[in-house]
Amino acid sequence: MTRRDLLLTAAAAPVLAQAAPRFVGITTMPEWIQNETIDGVLKNLTGRARVTAVTTSPYVMEPASEKDGSREPPIDAGAGSVRLLDRKLWGKRELFVRTAPSFTPNTKLYQGLRYQPAPATDLTRRQGAMVGDFLKEAKRRGLKTYLQVQAAIPPGYRVQFGGAKEDDMPRLPDGRIPARRVANNASLASPHVIQYHCALLRDLAEAYPEINGFRVDWPEYPPYFLDDVFLDCSTHAAKASERHGINFKRLQADTLRLYRLLHGGLTDAMLRQRGPHALATWMTEFPGFVDLLHLKARMVEELLAAFRQALPKDKELIAHAFPPPLSVLSGMNFARAGKHANGICVKAYTMHWLMMLRFYGDALKAANPRVNENLLTSALEHWLELSGMPGSRRLSDYRYPEPEEAHPVSDSAIAEKMSSAQRLSSVPIYALTHGYGPLADYRRRLKIMYETAGRRVWINRYGYLSDAKLEATGQVCV
Repeated sequence: MTRRDLLLTAAAAPVLAQAAPRFVGITTMPEWIQNETIDGVLKNLTGRARVTAVTTSPYVMEPASEKDGSREPPIDAGAGSVRLLDRKLWGKRELFVRTAPSFTPNTKLYQGLRYQPAPATDLTRRQGAMVGDFLKEAKRRGLKTYLQVQAAIPPGYRVQFGGAKEDDMPRLPDGRIPARRVANNASLASPHVIQYHCALLRDLAEAYPEINGFRVDWPEYPPYFLDDVFLDCSTHAAKASERHGINFKRLQADTLRLYRLLHGGLTDAMLRQRGPHALATWMTEFPGFVDLLHLKARMVEELLAAFRQALPKDKELIAHAFPPPLSVLSGMNFARAGKHANGICVKAYTMHWLMMLRFYGDALKAANPRVNENLLTSALEHWLELSGMPGSRRLSDYRYPEPEEAHPVSDSAIAEKMSSAQRLSSVPIYALTHGYGPLADYRRRLKIMYETAGRRVWINRYGYLSDAKLEATGQVCV
């Protein structure tokens, strides 16, 4: 047995012992159904990939100009501009699009709310019924069916469209809203946002009664940028801290102290600190920041509890989550979330892990130009529990991979994140992998995640899955 096999086996052991029946799902957004037909997509899913479940979203799409639309695929704050689709969409591998809801919202459910659903349009009337027809046919063919929606971005149909009003946005400890974000999430404690998304879930449960459940994306504070780690010090969060007996003044003051330390006070000596308890020891100097992490976890739990209450009992609630240790920064406490969710999809988007390390590193290096870059890069690998690049590394070695470039994240790093999440969770963990990247590397990542998550995997997204990748999915996930 090789060293890699030993590492993988050791990391997976706690999970493999509880292996569940085979579960393989692919997120298939409506534009692919519009382009390849219901039968064409389902033949690929069941014939080539041998899936047991499918997720789509409640919208329809059409091409648009650069001025009037958003890029597909998304650019991920500029870093993902290298991405191209594997499957052509309206004959192209990258294009600009606009969307409309696939259903006519029940306006009575949103009466008196600050946020209102996007109205049905001519595109809805022309093509919206295709989503319901797809879900019904998928279920008829024996697949479990889900809808994916946003957790805190009204109107919630699709991540690239929408957002909250300024006074509902999360804040830094100095009161600012970060200038640059990947996730345009609102404060999870905003009652306006919670009320809207609960109404949306009720509406969709009525419009699509055949589905098994919902997958909610970003029911946390996604820590893509360094600034994201220091959210949420908003007025909504202050009220939440009062409910939970947390001293918000200490929280805000200590969080600001830590923020300022990292933005000008970082030293090589601090970067040399290692060991499993180094960060924990460091955090004791900023107890208010620890309070912030605790408050985030409570706000995530309250959000999921509200969603669970809004849904019919027969509908599953599946929460998306960042993997450990990023989940600590995002507020996703797996044990607390499991009180309300039926399962948790742990995101293993390895190209994002590389992007995030670079985002953090660029911010810290710019604020602390005298620190040694190799030490900084090594420290970030340690803190984020990433590895895979050989030898001494610089920040420039970490970037969003090109479409045909393997993701330089080790098998053991992927496996340990999946099994760590399962050890922390009281409900099933689903590995949520991504189809972006070359075939051989996709196959490698999929195999690790499928095995370490106990034969439970979701794959994002159909548009990045060539026919060869679909066939590899059916071969790997047995």
